[in-house]
Amino acid sequence: MELLQILMLAIATFIFAIDQFSLTEVIYRPIVACPIIGLILGDLQTGLLVGGTYELMMVGNMPVGGAQPPNAVLGGVVAMVFAIKADMGIDAALGTAVIFSVFGQYAVTLTFTVMSGLMAKADQAAIKASKKGIRNVNMLSMLLLGTLFALMSILAYVGGSAAAKPLQEFAANFSWVMGGLDAAGKMMKYVGFAILLKIMLSNDLWGIYLAGFAAAALLGNVDATRGATLVLVAFIGVALAINNFVTAVQIRNNGSNSGGMSDGI
Repeated sequence: MELLQILMLAIATFIFAIDQFSLTEVIYRPIVACPIIGLILGDLQTGLLVGGTYELMMVGNMPVGGAQPPNAVLGGVVAMVFAIKADMGIDAALGTAVIFSVFGQYAVTLTFTVMSGLMAKADQAAIKASKKGIRNVNMLSMLLLGTLFALMSILAYVGGSAAAKPLQEFAANFSWVMGGLDAAGKMMKYVGFAILLKIMLSNDLWGIYLAGFAAAALLGNVDATRGATLVLVAFIGVALAINNFVTAVQIRNNGSNSGGMSDGI
């Protein structure tokens, strides 16, 4: 059973690694990948909880040029292994995973470094209009990246399983360390969302941003709506977005068809 889990985890991680740059660029996100890993490891519920929380932590981490942020794929794998196989709390597992996600960052940087020396072959293939040559370079890049991540996922599984008992003893003897990891895991989700807001939020959206908090607080404290708070707030956001879009289209159309208006009518 463990060998089957290791094989399936390696295959899934191989696909997630490639998906970061070459496929859908959606499957590798923690909110999708962690539930899949949870199914492989036999705990879908933990996969959903870890995936949703880790997505908030990673939502603002975007690569800029050649600079790579801590990797969401390997971090998700490690968090799932620690949460399920090592029986760590979800927040503590996420706090630990951030440390290991740096190794995924190194794997991506290493792949990019190796492939930069082979781009001349892709250029030559493009000059010759050789589809096969260009495809081979891309396939080599995906094979290298996927293999590195698959190997690291196997190491994470084996290491997490072997470390289960020592981690439990460590948590019992040094609860303050695990408490710190737990606090870090809880904090990181807000840091990730803050990074995203710093990139996306504009001054004219502060009113909608604060209204969303107010709507969540109100709906979350009513018994009839508490279970669907996020969905209802999302519906409100969609309604505002549609209204803003329709209004903008009407203003644009009226402006282009008016032929110039000086009396304000």
